[in-house]
This record gives sequence, structure tokens and C-alpha cells, in this order.
Amino acid sequence: MAWRCFSFAVLLLVALARPGGAQIGEPVDLELVLAIDVSGSVDIEEGRLQRDGYVQAFMDREVIAAIRAGAHRKIAVAYFEWSDYGFNTLVSDWRLVSDEASGRAFATFLANAPVSRGRYTSISSAIDYAIPMFERNAFRGTRRVIDISGDGPNNNGRLVVPARDIATTKGITINGLPIVNNKPDRFGSPMANLDLYYRDCVIGGPGAFYIVADGFQAFAAAVRRKLILEIAGIVPREAPLLRHTSEMPGPPCDEGERRLRKRFGGGGRF
Repeated sequence: MAWRCFSFAVLLLVALARPGGAQIGEPVDLELVLAIDVSGSVDIEEGRLQRDGYVQAFMDREVIAAIRAGAHRKIAVAYFEWSDYGFNTLVSDWRLVSDEASGRAFATFLANAPVSRGRYTSISSAIDYAIPMFERNAFRGTRRVIDISGDGPNNNGRLVVPARDIATTKGITINGLPIVNNKPDRFGSPMANLDLYYRDCVIGGPGAFYIVADGFQAFAAAVRRKLILEIAGIVPREAPLLRHTSEMPGPPCDEGERRLRKRFGGGGRF
């Protein structure tokens, strides 16, 4: 009987265990999902610049200091790349980051993983993919955040606003990192006022904000700033707009779908 009880206890502990040695419900200051755009408008070099930006950020002393300043002195982070409807590649499942060593280990893992390539831009699918990630992890965060970076509007899958609203009703915050650039791609010229599109159509939930990267070369600096604010739970006093006043209206939330239909006469799953 004693042996059976011991065996059951061992099996229970194994069942509760999660990657990184975390147990179900381990408290952290933040559960953070990093969702990175690898759609057709992002070339190989730009995809690598995004990845390198996160690699540098998690080896940055100020980012680690922000993590150490929290009540639990640790965060949980996961990283995936997204593009078309249903195109979501999990690069790193949930990991605990609590100090320079674990930050460097996460950064090294990202640096060595291949970068995906997709075609269309489905922010809505990325959100839908990220939501259940919080339900199946081994952590209990004070805050839950999806951090979406991208260089274009939603143009594939369902509309972005309903996906965003489902996330926010579950208490999940969506922050944004729009990458503004003037480089034409196979879909034509970039949509104007992408920062305002993110403001009105993508971000949402408690303390939501966005940081603008003025081109892919500025991505690393934008990521670093955004992660420090995100980890510390600080919302910028004013919206960090790139070229606009806060009162300026943004594009319609279905502008990406309109542009794609106009150029290709349909395309994508709507």
C-alpha cells in the first residue's frame, strides 16, 4: 500500500511538471506572448532583424533589471511567428526568465532557431492562436499580454477587431509594435498610418499601448523600450505616435481586406 501511494505521488508530480521546471500555477509578474510578423512583406533580412531585436533585448541589462524589479522577480515568455490564416509557428514555448542567465538562454535559443516565411497578414489568426496559450501554460501571472509586431494591416482570415475583443474579454491585454516603412512589396505601397491602425484596431485591454518602429533598422531599439515598459507595467503618458496627433483618425479596421480585394479581386480567407 505504501509503495502504491508513493508511485501515485511520483506520477502526480510528473503530470504537474512543465518545461523549465515550473509547476502549475507558478506565480510570475507577467505572462508574455511575443507574436512576430513573417508575412510576405517581410523579407529574409527584415525577418532576421526582428529576431535579432528580441535576442538583443533579452540580453539587455535594463530589460533584466525590469524583470528583477517585479514582485515575483520573474516573467514567463513564449514566442511565435505568424502570417496567413492558420500560419503560426511556435518558436519557443513558455520559458521562465528571471535573471541574466535565463534571459541569455532564451535569447540564445531564439538566435539559433530558423525564421519562418509566410504570405498574407492575419493578425486575427495570431490573436486566436495566442489566447489558448495562456490556458495551457504552467504559470499564474499578475498580467497577461500578447505583444504583436507587424508591418501591415490584417488582410487574411477573419476581421481583427472581433479577435481582439475576445482576448480583452478574457482579461488579456494586446500591445502593438507597428513597423512603419515606405518600401513597396508585391501587394503594392504600404498602407499609410499603420500606427493609427494599430491604435484603433489591434491593441486593447487594461493598460494597452503601442510603440512605433520607424523601419526595420529601428526595430531593436523599439523592442527594448517596449519590453521594459511592458514588463514594468508602465503605460506611456502619451501615445508614442510617429507622425500624427492623437486626435487624427486612423484607417478603417478592414482597410487591409479592402486593399487586397482591390489589387487581386479577392484573395485570402474572409
